[in-house]
Amino acid sequence: MTEWLAIENAVLLPMDAERRILEPGHVVVHGDRIVAVGQGAAPRRPDLAVIDAEGGIVLPGLIDAHAHAGHALTKGIGASSAEWMRLAGHIYARAVDPQFWRAEAALSALERLRCGTTTAALLLGGGPDVMRTESLEAAEAHIDGVRAVGVAEVLAIGPNRPSGPRSYLDWQGGVSVERPVAPLVQLAQCADFARARRDAAGGLIRLALSLPVFTAAELADEGEGGAVDLSRRAQALAREHELVLMQDGHRSGSIAAAEQRLGQFGPDALFAHCVDLTEADIAALRRSGAKVAHNPSSMMSVFGRCPAPELAEQGITVAFGSDAPAPDRPFDMFRIMFHAHRLNARHFADDTVLPPWEVLEMATIRGAKALGLEREIGSLAPGKRADLILVDWRKPHLWPPVDPVQRLTRFANGADVDTVMVGGRVLMRAGRVLHVDERKILSDASLAFATMVKRAQTSDTGASGAQAMGT
Repeated sequence: MTEWLAIENAVLLPMDAERRILEPGHVVVHGDRIVAVGQGAAPRRPDLAVIDAEGGIVLPGLIDAHAHAGHALTKGIGASSAEWMRLAGHIYARAVDPQFWRAEAALSALERLRCGTTTAALLLGGGPDVMRTESLEAAEAHIDGVRAVGVAEVLAIGPNRPSGPRSYLDWQGGVSVERPVAPLVQLAQCADFARARRDAAGGLIRLALSLPVFTAAELADEGEGGAVDLSRRAQALAREHELVLMQDGHRSGSIAAAEQRLGQFGPDALFAHCVDLTEADIAALRRSGAKVAHNPSSMMSVFGRCPAPELAEQGITVAFGSDAPAPDRPFDMFRIMFHAHRLNARHFADDTVLPPWEVLEMATIRGAKALGLEREIGSLAPGKRADLILVDWRKPHLWPPVDPVQRLTRFANGADVDTVMVGGRVLMRAGRVLHVDERKILSDASLAFATMVKRAQTSDTGASGAQAMGT
């Protein structure tokens, strides 16, 4: 890390409340912090290293408020979302080991780095609520993989729903044993992990707590280990350790039902998807201060609609999530921004819905607010962590060089990212990743995928499962 570093000669988007565009502008970094943002050239000092942006667009690193660990090695499996869901659940429960989680995490982090996403919130597992927290080996391996690449992350760990798998296959050294799974035991493991490792990588990797979304019928179960008991324990744990509490898949009355049975979740809750909400759901969101992750490229946005513009108009913080990278979508937040605009414009038959500045805020400062990190990231300001990206817009699809916010949200893609800095460390420059061996990451991911497929086929997917996994 260079002690003093400036990026200048940039079209600078600080993403501040005034929505300023500084052209030309500069940002000065000392250690892992931004120390100056301004117009013109950076003030000179003898030990200052300078990157000439050459008129490129500099803005805060993009923030993905909802995605999944594991999915980078299950994308493309199955011929439909339903088949992918079945196979992914089987894979996460029966066919993975720590090396899978480490290799998948590095692959996932590398994709985010190349697309300019400097912080993402990932749930450790997914599909049909299959979370690998019966022990914390998967979480440790995942953190190792992300840390090797250098991007920032919020890793959400949590229990399965009570009706989930009763056991997992635990693979160690090519040998598997059945390991029992119980949601309350998983929650206890998460509590131990939170106590031992709240800050896993110098502040770049943080923890959150995940909790399944329960229907009103499920919330009628008040027995020990049931939906109500599990939810109340998770709420208490999240508050004790000041963790964001994440839920994946709210829809059609589930928020109001949770409030009625459990009380308000509070402003440290982040609800993903939120499709087909009722008026009672929206009122509960307003009362609680909970945040929303809108995932316009997800399958839930095919089968339902998140009223993102309407929620934002009512003062509810709405950020973007990729829900990536499986079964059929990437981590590219530029693509997510475009999808969000088109999806909502189509709904209202009005292309002025979600204008460019609002869309870009949802991918930066509102994403930071959704994760409780707005004092740390999401905009370029003195004292904030130096997470930023440089986008090269000297390209035909981004030309002519006017209206940079419109160009970013309507036309850009992840391949246009030229330079990425996280915590003051330049991880990518001129499109070249600097500190990791990309070929090794891809090779390790291929090996982990092949091992996973072999294990999945030899357990209980059957011939149809083997064919669906492309072998």
